[in-house]
Amino acid sequence: MTKRRDFIRQSVFGSAGIAIGGMGFTARSYGSIIGSNDRLNVAVIGLRSRGTAHIDEWCYLKDSHNVRIVSLCDTDEQFFAERLKTVDDKTGVKPSVYWDMHKIIDNPEIHAVSFATPNHWHALGTIWACQAGKHVYVEKPCCHNIFEGRKMIEAALRYNVRVQVGFQGRSYQNIINAIKFLHDGGIGDVYMARGLCYKPRDSFGIAKDSEPPVTLHYDTWLGPAPYRRYNEKRLHYNWHWHWDTGNGDSGNQGVHEFDIARWGLNKNEHPVSVYSTGGIYGITSEECSQETPNTQTSLFKYNDGKMLEFETRGRYFNREGGLGIGIGNVFYGTEGYLELQAWEKSEGEWQAFRKREKEPFAGSKTGEGKEMSPTLQGPDSTNHFSNFVAAIRAGKDEMLNSDINKGFFSSALPLLANISYRLGRELKFMGDYERFINDPEADTMLTRNYRKPYVVPFEV
Repeated sequence: MTKRRDFIRQSVFGSAGIAIGGMGFTARSYGSIIGSNDRLNVAVIGLRSRGTAHIDEWCYLKDSHNVRIVSLCDTDEQFFAERLKTVDDKTGVKPSVYWDMHKIIDNPEIHAVSFATPNHWHALGTIWACQAGKHVYVEKPCCHNIFEGRKMIEAALRYNVRVQVGFQGRSYQNIINAIKFLHDGGIGDVYMARGLCYKPRDSFGIAKDSEPPVTLHYDTWLGPAPYRRYNEKRLHYNWHWHWDTGNGDSGNQGVHEFDIARWGLNKNEHPVSVYSTGGIYGITSEECSQETPNTQTSLFKYNDGKMLEFETRGRYFNREGGLGIGIGNVFYGTEGYLELQAWEKSEGEWQAFRKREKEPFAGSKTGEGKEMSPTLQGPDSTNHFSNFVAAIRAGKDEMLNSDINKGFFSSALPLLANISYRLGRELKFMGDYERFINDPEADTMLTRNYRKPYVVPFEV
């Protein structure tokens, strides 16, 4: 069996096409190089929920970073008028609008694409953009399955474009400080991380299949997912809770904390085993079409024995630790432990304790590193967008706070957990091959049957 890293070397360097000047740029990616004083033209694809936050962030960077939103895209045209007005009011620019992302991908004047689509569109949209020589900011999780994440890495490398994944915590100064404290041995050798995603989710109801509204290009919205009749309860935001399009709350809010947990453990690799269990509690199938669990416990082990625990709770819950964490992380080391409130407090508050001591000996300062963004949904994420811009202008992947490699290793964790949950058993994983050990049934869930023409290609 060919190891993944050997295959990547062969596929990328053996078939990447003609490079320009021996510098590793393809013809398309060479055209996407942006100088330090050049205007960066951005398109936002996906205009609801996180899409509105993307619009606000890019508008915020208009003058300070010479960025312009020149195009908007969504398969549902009902959002066009309001989002156009937002951009015009904030920047004085009236962007073009499309329901077909190919209009964005094919436009050579667009340098970067900002994806805030449902999860099942992240990979294919990103790959198409990379192939067109465009840089990509893509929401978390970066992919809907493991195969897709690997193809995204290969596409970014082959076409020499920057791909940033929307793990904003990587750009919050307090979280950066907390992770550095861990990596510097602040609580000794960190042997376990515990991620917490406690977020109550009520029933969103049930509806009969029907005809899509005239504003919605439903076949395009489905894209790579299997065809099924339109149902209003499976779309806007509710797509998170159906397997064809989402990954549950472990892959929604929870994936942020998965990322911080893996970062704190300093694990730039896949785990060797995963076991996940749970279910849908307090909500019946007669009253709600949800498929993903609202309560889920997952346990991962790495090759050196270090562990990552994760709790997803969508019903009533208690908070944990002295910070009263609902969404965040706890790290355990040989000399103490560290609590990190990652999301609910805008500073990313943290505190560390020695052994059995009851008072913290280190931690964040209130307001430290706080620079509020125009989005009022949580901590500052503008630094994550401006970091993406800086890396584009410098042409350096290493400047990205959450490049596609980091984003994929973190996104893979809830994806692996969901496979274990759905199969009801512990799984052994071979990270070098990105395959399970002697488990062809589990291997089939590392990818999906794509609906033509929306196929994530093996050769990118």
